[in-house]
Amino acid sequence: MNTTLLEQMFRTAVAQAQPALAVAKNLPERPRGRTVVIGAGKASAQMAHAFEQEWDGPISGLVVTRYGYGQACERIEIVEAAHPVPDEAGFLAARRIMETVSGLGPDDLVVALISGGGSSLLPAPAPGLTLDDEQAINRSLLASGAPISVMNLIRNQFSAIKGGRLAARCAPARVATLVVSDVPGDDPAVVASGPTIPLAGTRALARKYVTLYRIDLPPHAQALLAGDDNQAPLAGDPLFARNSVRTIASAALSLEAAAAQARGHGIEAAILSDSIEGESRDVAQVHAAIAKEIAARNRPFPKPVVLLSGGETTVTLRGKGRGGRNAEFLLALAIAIDGAQGITAMAADTDGIDGSEDNAGAFVDGTTATRLRHAGIDPLAALANNDAYSAFGAIGDLLVTGPTGTNVNDFRAILVQ
Repeated sequence: MNTTLLEQMFRTAVAQAQPALAVAKNLPERPRGRTVVIGAGKASAQMAHAFEQEWDGPISGLVVTRYGYGQACERIEIVEAAHPVPDEAGFLAARRIMETVSGLGPDDLVVALISGGGSSLLPAPAPGLTLDDEQAINRSLLASGAPISVMNLIRNQFSAIKGGRLAARCAPARVATLVVSDVPGDDPAVVASGPTIPLAGTRALARKYVTLYRIDLPPHAQALLAGDDNQAPLAGDPLFARNSVRTIASAALSLEAAAAQARGHGIEAAILSDSIEGESRDVAQVHAAIAKEIAARNRPFPKPVVLLSGGETTVTLRGKGRGGRNAEFLLALAIAIDGAQGITAMAADTDGIDGSEDNAGAFVDGTTATRLRHAGIDPLAALANNDAYSAFGAIGDLLVTGPTGTNVNDFRAILVQ
C-alpha cells in the first residue's frame, strides 16, 4: 500500500492550519488600556506563542490546552488540562481565567484565543453543580453519538463560562476573539462552546436533544435543565456590541491546500464537503460507494482522483474497544472496499490525536480486511466492539504524528487510480 501522497496531503492540510501566520494576519486594534490574553483549546498554546511574538505592547494572561500540547511562552502563562473529559486542572484554570478578566475597564482589550477542545478544557460548572457533574455530563455526551453542535448546546446549559458567559465577565472591556475552527460549518459560537460568543439555541431545544439522544444527566443537572436558571446572554445583548470575532483557520482552507498539492502531482482532487457529520461507519459507507463507482465506472469523477472531506463524525459506543472516530471510519471503509483494486485511503484528526489514543489516524486499501483476517482479527467483530485502534495496530497501519499544534478537525482522503 503506497500511502506517501496521502500522508503528504495530510501534512500540507495541517501546515495550512498552523496558527503562526494566521494570528499575525488577524491582530486586533491596540487598546488605550491593558491587553489581557486568555484562551482554551488544542491549538491555543501555539496561538498564544504566535500572538506574543507579533504583539509589541505589554500583555499578560492565561491559556489552557490539552496535556502534551503546551508551548513555552514568555508573557502568557500556559496551563495543561484533560481532554475529552475535564479534570481538576481545567477547573482551576477556568476559575483563574474568570478572575483574570474581572475588573477590567472600557479601555482594556481581552484577546480570546479559542480552538477545538476548549469545551472540556474550561470546565466551570453552573451554580449548584460540581466538577463531578460536569465530568458525568461529558462522558454521557461523548458516548451518545450526538453531533458537536448538539453536544455544545447541552454543555452550555450547565456552564458558568460557555455560551458568551466569559465575555460577560470581561465587560466593559472589548473582546477580540480569534478562532481556529474544528466544527462543521465553522460557526465560531460552536467552537469550544463559544465562551466569548453567544450560542444559538434555547433551553427548550436542549431539553429535546437530551431526550432524543438519551443523555443520562446527574440529578442536579436534570433539575437545572428543567428550570430557567443559568441562562446565557443573548446575541443582541449590548455587552457584545464592541466585540469582534475572526475565524483564522478552518477545514475548508486546509482541504483546499491538500487539493492543490494533489493537482501538483497530476491527480485531480474533489472536495466532497468540509462539514460532514454523522455516524462514522455510515459516512464510511457513502465514501466507499463513491470510490467504488469511480473505480468501476469512472464516474462521477474520472480516474485518477483523490476524494477529500472534512467535518466531524461521531461514534455511538456499542463496545469496549479502543479507537477514535477516524479509525472507526476507516475500519468500516476497509470492510466496504474489501477486495477492491486501486483504492487507498487515510483519515486522521488534524490535531494529531484521534479520540484519546496516541494515533492521528490510519491507512486502508482493498487488502486491509484480508490482512486483518490473516492476523486473526475479524473486521466486523472489531467494528462491533469499536476496536479499530487495536485492529490497525495489529497490522502496522496506524498513522502516529504526535500533537500537531493545530486543530481543524477530521481530514479524509481516498485515492482512486
